[in-house]
Amino acid sequence: QVQLVESGGGEVQAGDSLRLSCLATGERTFSTYTMAWVRQAPGKEREFVAATMKTDDNRYYADSVKGRFTISRDTAKNTIYLQMNSLKPEDTAVYYCAARPWTYSSNWNSYPYWGQGTQVTVSS
Repeated sequence: QVQLVESGGGEVQAGDSLRLSCLATGERTFSTYTMAWVRQAPGKEREFVAATMKTDDNRYYADSVKGRFTISRDTAKNTIYLQMNSLKPEDTAVYYCAARPWTYSSNWNSYPYWGQGTQVTVSS
């Protein structure tokens, strides 16, 4: 079992930056999990944002955030991060941390472990 706790959300202006964190506990083989960020805007379905496999050499991004967001992981701290730069109002959503064993997938439905989410609001 994996427990995930997100932090770092908030309310910012367009063009600002935020860094989200996700602490994973309960699994000693955290490094073997693919970790992802998924977001859900009001009235919309959840959307894959970014994922990282075992090392930072394997990182994947949605086209909508490529070049602006960076996912990273600190295996020693069992934590992943999402650095979000040049934020836009359309980035407003609840951001969830998710985990799945081993292989990467952009299908958010395939991730069995989820955090409670953290709200990011970007005003114009």
